[in-house]
Amino acid sequence: MEAAAIQTRPEIEKLEQQKLETENKLERLQLELRSLAEPSADEADLGAYEREKTWAWVQRVRQKLQSIEEALLLAQAGAYGICQSCGERIEPARLEILPEATLCLKCQRDYERRNKRRYR
Repeated sequence: MEAAAIQTRPEIEKLEQQKLETENKLERLQLELRSLAEPSADEADLGAYEREKTWAWVQRVRQKLQSIEEALLLAQAGAYGICQSCGERIEPARLEILPEATLCLKCQRDYERRNKRRYR
């Protein structure tokens, strides 16, 4: 049995707002990354650490932005709130906390478990 999608304007507006905030955060991080000049010999370790930390944040924010964009596409297609793995409805509480979620909690855990094994 196929679950009904959530297709209300408030969810789409929330995703659009989250996308805008995430784009702004990504822009700030990229500016910060560019501003981290090559450190002097005395500051090399600290500067390298800061660049690596900022680069990791840039990657995480890019992933989040991609997730938000995927959720927006699903919303526009009328499939928002439906798990992309099992086809069941994603729990409303999960969507409230993580509006860009495209997997229900069970499928997300299965996905993470599979990926954890892969990278051991």
